[in-house]
Amino acid sequence: MARGDGRLNHDLLPGEKGPQDACGVFGVWAPGEEVSKLTFYGLYALQHRGQEAAGIAVSNGEQILVFKDTGLVSQVFDESALESLQGHIAVGHARYSTTGGGGWQNAQPTLGDTAGGTVALAHNGNLTNQFALRDMLAERYPSTPAPVLKGRPSPSEIARGNTTDTAILTALFAGDPDHTLEATAAEVLPHVQGAFSLVFMDEHTLYAARDPQGIRPLVLGRLERGWVVASETPALDICGASFVREIEPGELIAVDADGLRSTRFAEAKPKGCVFEYVYLARPDTSINGKVVQEARVEMGRVLAREHPVEADLVIPTPESGTPAAIGYAEESGIPYGQGMVKNSYVGRTFIQPSQTIRQLGIRLKLNPLKHVVAGKRLVVVDDSIVRGNTQRALIRMLREAGAAEIHVRISSPPVKWPCFYGIDFATRAELIANGLSTEDIAQSIGADSLGYISADGMIAATEQPKERLCSACFTGEYPVPLNDLDRLGERSMDKPRLPITPVTRHQHDTPEGAQQ
Repeated sequence: MARGDGRLNHDLLPGEKGPQDACGVFGVWAPGEEVSKLTFYGLYALQHRGQEAAGIAVSNGEQILVFKDTGLVSQVFDESALESLQGHIAVGHARYSTTGGGGWQNAQPTLGDTAGGTVALAHNGNLTNQFALRDMLAERYPSTPAPVLKGRPSPSEIARGNTTDTAILTALFAGDPDHTLEATAAEVLPHVQGAFSLVFMDEHTLYAARDPQGIRPLVLGRLERGWVVASETPALDICGASFVREIEPGELIAVDADGLRSTRFAEAKPKGCVFEYVYLARPDTSINGKVVQEARVEMGRVLAREHPVEADLVIPTPESGTPAAIGYAEESGIPYGQGMVKNSYVGRTFIQPSQTIRQLGIRLKLNPLKHVVAGKRLVVVDDSIVRGNTQRALIRMLREAGAAEIHVRISSPPVKWPCFYGIDFATRAELIANGLSTEDIAQSIGADSLGYISADGMIAATEQPKERLCSACFTGEYPVPLNDLDRLGERSMDKPRLPITPVTRHQHDTPEGAQQ
């Protein structure tokens, strides 16, 4: 029997990665400060945005040095590495791959040689017109004997082996010998489509730019002796910078010895990612004046009003479901409790080396508190359901721990569409909400009931106008054209093709990973 989650291929793991953001970026211009250490601290605060690789580039005014590798920020850098990066400008990056491979060569910042020096670039987001930009690069770049890209160097060659969409930007910025980096960026950026929050530099100047829709966050901070740019406000806090403002959509800023200057390369058409409020951003981040924790708690309150249920205890799926669970408990009057313990040492980069370990799946990360959940009617609150594997495994564990009833409440609407702007969602065919109704999903994951927050309720909790938010993963309405879809990702839009057969509650005893 086909398992009823609407997937084209079935993973043996009952758990799954949640939605993964592309990256975190950080930049600092601060003569007299230890900019490599400030960048290290900033990336540490942004670690949740990317766990595959980390890198820092530093300029001392004469040359740019870069240190990067695969792994967490704390694994890549030690004291000696940071001490070797001396200068007054730095750019840093924490990576989760959405384009290109996950190897060292695709770690950022990327580097490109220009007529006047070097450009180092860090990028959060995804570009949707990569092939048009490649064509633009082929037309702009001087002819060389290289047997690729119409007789010109490839972006990968220019960006020293990097094969991501960031390499294309680096190559375009590095490719004009007759203009400064600032002038070249101002000329190139109007042609770039998709989501991009950029932090980049040459030997003398720090730059930052944000796409006209402002899909990914980017903020500006002030140090006593300099300036900081980062993906989220906690990265400013950790290095002692005061929040100044958000980088505006369609804005390019430059910071050097002459101060800070701002120019516009495109008209602002704000469409910030609503999933930043739901899951991606840190709870202590402020976006458009709204603290994310407050938005998530309010989503829980809305969820309680929209989907009430008689129960004994509200528990979160740690830790992403905690704020919404608090809000649900406050609004419903049902007591809040901690029903599961999370193993903090099993992170997103955990490598499962054997079938024995794989079979444990989610049990390595979460363990129910039996004395808390036994005999209770539970409301289990989480931020989203992607494929349904995690929820299915959690519910099985809670029933084994003695839960009497399990009512799942989700603080986002059903995810039905993939993201092309920097979140590593599944393909459309893999998303459980495309193959099943809400009632069938409840059966598939083994819940007694399932309730999703409404799109209007979620948006109201952000206190942002609906027209200023991107909610394409819920609606399929993409604010930026998907020009490369026919060549890059048409399969990601396929609808489910498996027969849909909901799993009944009596089938929960099937061994994890077994196919029926």
